[in-house]
Amino acid sequence: MNTQTLEHMKQLRLYGMYRAFEGSLLPQNTNLYTNDELIAYLLQSEWDDRQNRKIERLTKAAHFRYSAVMEAIDYDASRCLDKNQIQRFSSCNFIAQKQNILVTGSTGAGKSYMASAIGHQACSLGYKVMYFNTNKLFTMLKTSKADGSYLKQINKLEKQDLLILDDFGLKALDTINRNSFMEIIEDRHGKHSTIIASQLPVEAWHDIIGEQTIADAILDRLVHTAHRIDIKGESMRKKLKNNY
Repeated sequence: MNTQTLEHMKQLRLYGMYRAFEGSLLPQNTNLYTNDELIAYLLQSEWDDRQNRKIERLTKAAHFRYSAVMEAIDYDASRCLDKNQIQRFSSCNFIAQKQNILVTGSTGAGKSYMASAIGHQACSLGYKVMYFNTNKLFTMLKTSKADGSYLKQINKLEKQDLLILDDFGLKALDTINRNSFMEIIEDRHGKHSTIIASQLPVEAWHDIIGEQTIADAILDRLVHTAHRIDIKGESMRKKLKNNY
């Protein structure tokens, strides 16, 4: 009977329940649970397994540059970080409220890690996230215009609960990229959250975007509902190198 039950669990893809029930049949575990405790244990095991697989799937789909966690963020005084502000991001309430986060700082300050850590946390809470190097995103969108998949890509970006654009502002936007950027921000405004990480202060983004009317429209939509993080201090890459 137990063999048949295990086979039915496998066929129903109840993999968490399958492993838990299989373990419960071992001689040393046979008297550990009452009937109701066993049912609760099997259901909890299946729930946990599905949640873990969902998080793994969301994290893989996000294509993060770094495997980053909130707990590893360095709050050294020289970085001038508001620990309470950043730890509040762990709840991802800013996503529920459709707010943005703008992360600025010099090269190697840890902007990408910070953005990725928040993104990983969002995945762990079940949110759909996508991470992009900004220049690579614009290159991909230009290519998609040529092969006819542009609208599909734009729609995919719009549906993400959290979109992370890293290394923004390394190059000034041309007309095509400016219009694509406007479309992305317009589609997401008031619906979903965006994190932008940049070496440049927000005040300099206007010149990077170009064309005053469009730049004003983009920044109005981005900055109005944004939390700001400005990371100070020595390059983290340089600091780590000096420690070894």
